[in-house]
Amino acid sequence: MATRKTSFANGEFYHVYNRGVDKRNIFIDRADVQRFFKGMLEFNTALPIGSLYEHSFQQLGGETAKSEKEKLVNIIAYRLNPNHFHFILEQVVEGGVSEFMKRIGGYTWYFNNKHKRSGALFQGVFKDIHIDSNEYLLHLSAYVNLNDRVHQLGGETAKLVEGMSSWSEYTEKGVEGICEKEIVLGQFKNAVEYKKFALSSLESIVERKVDLKNLEALLLE
Repeated sequence: MATRKTSFANGEFYHVYNRGVDKRNIFIDRADVQRFFKGMLEFNTALPIGSLYEHSFQQLGGETAKSEKEKLVNIIAYRLNPNHFHFILEQVVEGGVSEFMKRIGGYTWYFNNKHKRSGALFQGVFKDIHIDSNEYLLHLSAYVNLNDRVHQLGGETAKLVEGMSSWSEYTEKGVEGICEKEIVLGQFKNAVEYKKFALSSLESIVERKVDLKNLEALLLE
């Protein structure tokens, strides 16, 4: 079994990502996307849990919010794409990142059962990079929030994962969302200024692909 090099620490930020084995899609339809997203909410608790179906996933409109003290991680930004995902996470409790991702990995059972397949769905254990500077965090937030544009998704592919990122939380008024975004947004005058920064950063990423530290490690294609 592979040994993870990263020693996750409370209060530190990490870029966490993975893709489908053999670059296959991890979402086939919108229900798959919603099931994965629901898991992001339900499983982010330090309390013991059973399967998602034993919780409010079965109870449409049921209470899903967890208190700050119960969380494993703070989700700073996220993006779900057809064949991969990106998270920026802050560890809240000891072992929080690893436990959260272990629980997220349970999506494989759901996917295989629904689509009548077997075997691994993701390409090995999840990948992670420690975010070791504020500048890195800011630019990475743009990369994650706008990752569909980095990969130039369009057509039915884009529709499958439409709205499945924290971009609207960062840039639109009245969107509460699931992210603890003030660590990033608090460094800008307002959401409009952040949007300008993110779009400028994205342009640099797409055109030059050299500005972000470890960029090649971030790209999944």
